[in-house]
Parts: sequence; structure tokens; C-alpha cells
Amino acid sequence: MADTKREIERKYEGPVAGDAAVLPDLTRVPGVAEVVDKGVADLDAVYYDTVDERLAAAKLTLRRRTGGDDAGWHLKLPVSDGVRDEIHAPLSGTVPRTLSGLVRSRIRDAELVPVVRLLSARDVRHLVDADGALLAEVSIDTVRAERLSGGKGTAEWTEIEVELADDGDPEFLDKVDKKLRKAGVRRSSSPSKLARALSETAPGKPRKRKDVPSAPQPVPGSAGDYVLSYVRAQYDAIIELDPAVRRDVFDSVHSMRVATRRMRSVFRTYRKVLDPAVTRPLGDELKWLAGELGVDRDQEVLTDHLTAALAELPRTLIAGPVRGRLRTWTQARRGGSRRRLISVLDGKRYLALLGSLDALLAEPPLLPGAAGKPEKVIGKAVREDFGALSALVEQALQAPPGTDRDTALHEARKKAKRARYAGESATPALGERAETLAKAMKSLQNLLGGHQDSVMIREALHDLAEQAHAAGENGFTYGLLYGREEQRAAAVEAALPEAWEGIRARVAV
Repeated sequence: MADTKREIERKYEGPVAGDAAVLPDLTRVPGVAEVVDKGVADLDAVYYDTVDERLAAAKLTLRRRTGGDDAGWHLKLPVSDGVRDEIHAPLSGTVPRTLSGLVRSRIRDAELVPVVRLLSARDVRHLVDADGALLAEVSIDTVRAERLSGGKGTAEWTEIEVELADDGDPEFLDKVDKKLRKAGVRRSSSPSKLARALSETAPGKPRKRKDVPSAPQPVPGSAGDYVLSYVRAQYDAIIELDPAVRRDVFDSVHSMRVATRRMRSVFRTYRKVLDPAVTRPLGDELKWLAGELGVDRDQEVLTDHLTAALAELPRTLIAGPVRGRLRTWTQARRGGSRRRLISVLDGKRYLALLGSLDALLAEPPLLPGAAGKPEKVIGKAVREDFGALSALVEQALQAPPGTDRDTALHEARKKAKRARYAGESATPALGERAETLAKAMKSLQNLLGGHQDSVMIREALHDLAEQAHAAGENGFTYGLLYGREEQRAAAVEAALPEAWEGIRARVAV
């Protein structure tokens, strides 16, 4: 099993007296009643990475450490400046699968090998308040780094580390920082010990071969430049969200799914910029991945809505064990989807998709339109998407109520998403016009999304009612909720004509 904690810390350098950093009197920091000397701990940490240091490039650290009170495997994932999620696993001889899985989107099929060993003498002090509660841990670390892969360099330094106590107020670190700076202590220029070790023990860089031609890239400021910038942002989001999805972090599945949809949408919108012969197969794979992510996300939406709907009902209208059946139904469906999702992220198909996206960004399949002016090329593509959406909305408004209209509205919702993503991707190039389009499309998407949610919820209620009936339970509550969802869908359909006219008036593409 792996445990996770949020690590909030700051690193400092100097001043140094002899071989040791000098700390000022930290009892003068507001809130600190006492500085408790906790002694010196000898730490031995071996850091793992790929030979080409992919984890370090992404500011991730994976280490096996002995000594101190937290011996074991540690994986640190960046959250923001000075904030990381530290995931612990028990000490073992090889990298635990619980941790290697979390970095798979970075390393793919590459092997994790020892790259640096850090031997540290850690002199620890606890800053405590008047009640003896820990506010922060301050350590003076005397470090020796030894390169294990890619060279044989060594380096030595001393640094000061201030780590906030669990659930502590981050503003307390500002108070400590102020005191340290007044004493001449400065913030470290390296974000981590590993980063400094890799930098100071790195061998000389090999000369770049002149006989290897570089891949064609779009002209800065061209249509292709803008489109590829947006594609790259979605690719980065997928890679960075992978560990969060595996850890079941709130909203991570939805965010990753949105990134896949945005990228696929851009491929389809800018067919005159990136060669569809290359992007179409990638779009199919992105659609597959979004579908796998959607199994989990759709279940979350259904469960949340049904739970909220039940909470709004008077107790007298809840007949039978409705909440228990909903709970059982959710656990059965979601448990299976979680297992399936992890197997997808561990599978060859997903890794092959990431590799193909790597290749596309390294050697983009540019068409002549990529060299065009953004206002002309991107503007035309956005107008075409909006035109296709307009046709679908009109078709949905003319369809008779029932399954045909439900299907037409769902198709219009998907096209509204595509038009929204087109507007988002075009905003850096087209400015306010594209931003207005994106906002308008989002409002339409939300309206039509409420309708589609109602369709899905009614299907779920029908399923639950059948299970309840088979168990001899009362089906009244499911029917009541079903009727309310029908009313909600009808309200959306009634509001759509006026909403659509308002959107058309706002949008000028």
C-alpha cells in the first residue's frame, strides 16, 4: 500500500560557518514558543529515473531511502511552487508497482535505473507553539551526491530546508522566511536536492550531430504555430493528469477526458493545417480513450444527481430501500469501471497512443494551410464549425418530441463542444470574437448537457426500477424521479429556441 501526504517546503542556502549552515534564533518568529533539537539523522537515498532522465525533466522524483523515520520508497509529484504530493511505499528491493504505474505516462516502456545517490546528515529542529504543537520542521542538510548513471561526478553542499507541519498554515512559512532573509539566508536556486545533484554531477554535454536534419516546424505566429500550441497544451494535460487519474483524485478523470476531446476536436477543425491522414487515426484513438474515461465519469454524474434528487424528496415519498439499492448499484458499476480504467492506462494501446502523439509533435504533419495567416485560416475553420452546429440545432428544433429529438439534441451538444473548443483554440489568434464564441458555446453546451443528463438518468432509473421489481421492492420512488426528469428535459426543449436566438445574436464569426 502507498500513503500520500501534501509536502509544503522551502529550501535555502547559506550563510555557512565552517562546514555548517547557520540558523538565526527562530524563537523570534511569531507563533514559535520553542525550537526543539531532534538530533542528527543519517539518510541514504538512491534516486531512480530513465537513462535520459524523463522524470527529472518533469520535476518528478522517485527514490529509495533508508535512515530517518520515513524509510521506504517516495514518489514526489509537483502541485505548485514549493508544494508536492509525496507518495510513500514500504521499503523493498525493486520499485513498487504502485509507484511505477504513477510515472508510466512519462517513462512508457523505458527502464527505471539508479541515477544519483544522496548521502545526507540531517540536523533537525522542530518549531513548536506554546502548546507544544509542531508548526514546522527545520533541517540543516549536509549532502554528498554521487552520480550512478551517465557519469561518475560527485558534489557536496549544505542547505536549509523548512517543511510545514501537516495541515499547517502556509502563511507561517512566510514568517520563517522573513526571519531567515534578515539573517542573510537566501532561497535556493535549485527546486530540489535531486535537481542540484543532477546539475552539479552532470558530464559534459555531447556535441550535436550536424548531419541529422531537424524536423519541420511551423513558422512562429502562423496558423500552424497556434494550432500546434493548443495541441501541445492538451497533450501535456493528458500526461500530467495520468497519475491523478490512477490515484482517483477528484475531477481528474473528467479533466483528462476533456483534454482528449479538445485535441480530437482540434484535429477535426483544422483539417487544412494538420494532415487528416495522420490525425484521423489519432482522433479515433483519442475517442477510444475518452470513452474509457467516460465510463467512470458518467457513473459519477449519475450517482451525484440521483443522490441529490433523493435528498430533495420528503421521506414520505421514498418507498423501500432506495438509497441502499442506489449505493449497491453504484459500487457494482463503478468498481468495475475503476479496475478497467487502470488496466487501460497500463495497456499497450494507451502507451502507443502517447508515443504517436510524441511523434506528431516532434514532426508535425503540416499542410499548406499551416503557413497561412491565423486570421484567415483559423477564422474560416471556426466559421465552418459554427455553421455545422447551426444546421444541427435547426434539425433538432424541427424533430418531433421523443427519441428522434433526444438523438438530435445530443448530436447538437457534441457539435457545440467542438465549436467551443474551436473558439478556445482560436482565442490567442482571433481575440475577443473567438472568446465570445467559446463562452456562448459553453452556455449552449450546458443547456443541452442538462437534457442529455436527463436522458441518461431516466435510463438509470429504469434499470434501478427493474432491479427493485425483481427483488419485490416498491418502484414508486423510481417512477416519481423518472417523471421529474421528463419534466426537466421538456423545460430544456421549451427554452432552446429563445436561447439559440440569443446565442446567434451574440456570436459574430
